[in-house]
Amino acid sequence: MNFVFLSPHFPPNYFQFAFWLRELGVSVFGLADEPYDLLSNELKKCLREYYKVHDMHNYDQLVRALGYFTHRYGKLDRLESFNEYWLETEAHLRTDFNLAGLNSIDIMKVKRKSLMKQIFQKAGVLAARGKICHTISDAYKLIDETGYPIVAKPDIGVGAAKTYKIHNPTELVQFFAQKPSVDYILEEFIQGAIFTFDGLVDQDGNLAFYTSHTFSQGIMEVVNNDDNVFYYSLRKIPEDLEDAGRRILKAYGLRERFFHFEFFRRDTDHALVALEVNMRPPGGLTTDMFNYANDMDIYKEWAYIVVHNKFTADYTRPYHSCYVSRKSNRNYAHSHDEIVSALGPGSLSHHQPISGVFSAALGDYGYLVRSPDLDEINSMIEFIQQLR
Repeated sequence: MNFVFLSPHFPPNYFQFAFWLRELGVSVFGLADEPYDLLSNELKKCLREYYKVHDMHNYDQLVRALGYFTHRYGKLDRLESFNEYWLETEAHLRTDFNLAGLNSIDIMKVKRKSLMKQIFQKAGVLAARGKICHTISDAYKLIDETGYPIVAKPDIGVGAAKTYKIHNPTELVQFFAQKPSVDYILEEFIQGAIFTFDGLVDQDGNLAFYTSHTFSQGIMEVVNNDDNVFYYSLRKIPEDLEDAGRRILKAYGLRERFFHFEFFRRDTDHALVALEVNMRPPGGLTTDMFNYANDMDIYKEWAYIVVHNKFTADYTRPYHSCYVSRKSNRNYAHSHDEIVSALGPGSLSHHQPISGVFSAALGDYGYLVRSPDLDEINSMIEFIQQLR
């Protein structure tokens, strides 16, 4: 099997996907604009060959790179980046080279938030009311139904980038006066806790692994208010959340792929409201959280699905795994060394600096902690994020 990784160096922990493919006998090729010498030694060992392009946004260069791999090594079988930014590029390359996976026809259903709402409706899952608004008149018609506040976000967008909460007519006028020249979807603001449904499906679309996380607050609020964030995995998945997640998976017909679905648990009636889907692993260190919560290796399990269509691990969610952020512009009560010493290896699974690309949402430094006891998780969060 010949497997091409787009941008295999980012994020750094994803080299483990390439590692396990190589362990299972797959020829792994890297394709990016990063100089080879700057790749980690761990990643270099995983790659049969690396092709550097000058510009990853130049599609012709990517086509030539895949043509080179094909000419030298034979037909390509898979292409992935696991990165939201490259999903559309991946889809076009898969279509042009007849590769398995999301293609040019599929991709808009997983990129456009407006089309996601149609899939939610097809799946029988409640979704936030909203629509693409090209003019302020369109917005006023929506607000007549939903009231203020509303949220404005790019119909195609990554994370909370260029997302706004609009509280009144004055802010609405300001938004349309400065709106970027891309489609924006406006939707009702849902007051509630964020829950995810995350996992992996096999080549037949069967649910091989699934879990859920809940967040201290929305990423839009974290970014716009420059706040810290934490989120942790659940040991027991609510029945309605699992049901909604399975319905959405069936509606999309997903195969051999990670997924990350986002919901609100509405404060007023505790109903689940679907927000959006992401057909890739959840960001940051969440794949590592899968492992720490279950004492398994999701990178290995994914590779086994790609090569053998088997998920070999047993998982019972014995721990809550929690990500806790710290931003460098805060004056914390406890130093990094004090945190490491106080929590110890039994509770502190991992810690590392966070790339500047993610720091607005995930902080400048991240800690992964785990415990079977949610009260203990909350105590560790408080200790890490406590201010002077």
